[in-house]
Amino acid sequence: MNAKYDVIGVNYAELRKPDRRIARIIESALGLAQTVLNVGAGTGSYEPTNRSVIAVEPSREMIRKRSPTAAEAVQANAENLPFDDNSFDASMAILTIHHWPDKEAGLREMRRVTRGRIVLLTFDPSRRPWLTDYLPELAVLDEAQMPTMSDYERWLGTVQITPVFVPHDCSDGFLYAYWRRPAAYLDSHLRSGSSSFWAISNLEVGLQNLRRDLETGEWERRYAELLALDEYDAGFRLVVAQ
Repeated sequence: MNAKYDVIGVNYAELRKPDRRIARIIESALGLAQTVLNVGAGTGSYEPTNRSVIAVEPSREMIRKRSPTAAEAVQANAENLPFDDNSFDASMAILTIHHWPDKEAGLREMRRVTRGRIVLLTFDPSRRPWLTDYLPELAVLDEAQMPTMSDYERWLGTVQITPVFVPHDCSDGFLYAYWRRPAAYLDSHLRSGSSSFWAISNLEVGLQNLRRDLETGEWERRYAELLALDEYDAGFRLVVAQ
């Protein structure tokens, strides 16, 4: 079973604390569903607490890090969900699809076991947040790992896709969460909460350039408009299939 987070999830529970504003968006998208499947669930981020939830997670280490009060977790892959057809009112997958070896198979499995809505939080690989100016390998990685927005309609049928803006003080340390806190990317501990940094072979040149631009004030001059924003479209998208 492919469980890369047995290794890279070492600081995940500490650094990837759900942001309440993003949580509200996901909760709303789940509608009236009372039984929910969370696929690629990790430590349980964004799982609703007022519904019956079952989590699926391939990494035994991530399951071990789940709170004792979290939903029951089954060790399995998205591509082979151990449930009968139409078992759940809704299903969700939050910032996980890029890790699935066969994304189409995983989403078709979610459709098979779900009577109603499928709610996905994912990333549009056509977007280029400012961090890719310093680390262009991130953009290459996004394009290689992330489905396009048209893929979701091809695999799931009619979908509604809406931007999920990232708050400037987002508590969830995913890849582009620190868009208005650029010095955070110089901290190796904070970077360890994002799988993308584990996948990049050479960070040093880009980080040195970022450090220089922060010290000289060039970053503030270059991205001055960001400092006036409370939230930012970094490319994250909510995909809902009815």
